[in-house]
Amino acid sequence: MPYKPENTYDADRRIWSGQEERHYFAPELSIGEIIFHEMRRHPKLIAQISVTENTVLTREEIHLNSMCVASYLRSLGLLQSDVVGIIARNTTHIFAVTYGCFFNGIPFHALNISYEQATIEKLFNITKPSIIFCDGEDYEKVKAATAELEVKIVTMRNHQMGSISIDEVLATPVEENFKPAHLEQGNLQTLAILCSSGTTGTPKAVTITNSRKILNTSPDLTTADVQYTHSTLDWVTGLLTTVTSGVYSTKRIIADNPFDPAHLLQIIAEHKVTWLIQAPSHLAMIANCPEFEKADLLSIRTYLYGGGRCSLEAQHKIRSRLRNDCMHLAYGFTEVGSAVSKNDHFDKKPNSVGRVMDGFKLKIIDDQGKPLGPNEVGEVCVYSGQYWPGYYGNPKESHSVRDSALWFHSGDLGYMDDDGFLYIVERKKEMLKYQNIMYYPHEIEDVIAQMPQVAEVCVFGIWNEYNGDEAAAAVIKKIGSTLHAQDVVDFVKQHTSAKYKQLHGGAIIVDELKRTANGKTNRQATKAYFLEVKDRN
Repeated sequence: MPYKPENTYDADRRIWSGQEERHYFAPELSIGEIIFHEMRRHPKLIAQISVTENTVLTREEIHLNSMCVASYLRSLGLLQSDVVGIIARNTTHIFAVTYGCFFNGIPFHALNISYEQATIEKLFNITKPSIIFCDGEDYEKVKAATAELEVKIVTMRNHQMGSISIDEVLATPVEENFKPAHLEQGNLQTLAILCSSGTTGTPKAVTITNSRKILNTSPDLTTADVQYTHSTLDWVTGLLTTVTSGVYSTKRIIADNPFDPAHLLQIIAEHKVTWLIQAPSHLAMIANCPEFEKADLLSIRTYLYGGGRCSLEAQHKIRSRLRNDCMHLAYGFTEVGSAVSKNDHFDKKPNSVGRVMDGFKLKIIDDQGKPLGPNEVGEVCVYSGQYWPGYYGNPKESHSVRDSALWFHSGDLGYMDDDGFLYIVERKKEMLKYQNIMYYPHEIEDVIAQMPQVAEVCVFGIWNEYNGDEAAAAVIKKIGSTLHAQDVVDFVKQHTSAKYKQLHGGAIIVDELKRTANGKTNRQATKAYFLEVKDRN
């Protein structure tokens, strides 16, 4: 056998299974309780360094700050049924807010700072947070988006008139013999709420429980490790790094600036980062920046990446500069709350997202729901073996993504090879990702359709290894119109503030869109024609 038999395959049911889960902590402890006790074990270790705010905190200091936040939330009378909102960068004290929520058993709902006001309003109207933590530069946007909610707003920096300063929160006295709260529903209770979007584009709030599966990519972390991710708390990778740095008492390096590959290379070299997790687009940017040729990556012993496609050329370039064979392409999705598979055999299985991880089962199904065997392409379905509360306040959509037998339907097309390695082919749904921010073609189509010269429009994603899916448009102009492609690009820019919804891929004017046999717009065929036209020009 060329590989260690880490998975089993049931040929009759056509299901691949990981090994049984192994637990390192008492099963009754919540994530918050584990982190609370682990912080007390190593009080003098450096827990966090902000390279952009030039701050250094020990575990003792973060522990105290987290208890202050928890005490402040308790003083407001917040219950475990309440929700805390977060829309913030990776600044010095945002993780004390996170751990404070964990200590109280109160879930936080994290949003990305790039969201437009309308999106923020929709998302926070789902969970209705009692208090929101944001950066001062986003205060007015958040305030306007939550005008109809009775909500307090705490600013993490650049404090604004009308907001509560995080310094006020951190000055809250901690009750004597402070203890983390016992979870009323045990570890089935929600730990955090992240964001996703439905097939109609309506935002959904994805619940993540206190399950130990969030630790499955990092069981070998120790106090000697130095962790880094540029992801903020609204991404699973940001949540995962926040949890694991607390659980395993590592040193974590943070930065609140827009992603800069040269800056990250500097961070890795200066702070001897050992554990890195990032999006494939960031990997590609690092591999192709001028500073890469002189970069020192020898400290890294675990390099995790996932969430999209990445060219083999970029992967090989990064790998050639590492001391060990430590690059692992992983696969998962927000609803599961952790990695489902991870590739530990890069040489033999390049571009595979690996084998099924402990505690998971996986199957590939066709359009009729029939399970498929090795090397047959279909939808990837995952069984986690654990409770999932569903999308917050949205049972209908929850049932659409998880069937009655508790299998998650990912919407991704893929296949398993003969050795039990998973390959992702493409997304079944129309969802696109630009720099890991999800969007849908129709959102941009609705904007373009407002142009009086436009008769019809089709938007699609053009893949770019740095940005992911760059939106592009094919437009039919009305008879007699003098509309040009650049007019369409400019109109979207003027009427859409979100960077990820711009036509970075460009636009073309066409006489007709490609159609299916029943007359519907064929998005893939129109995209293929767009690429053909672009190649000729």
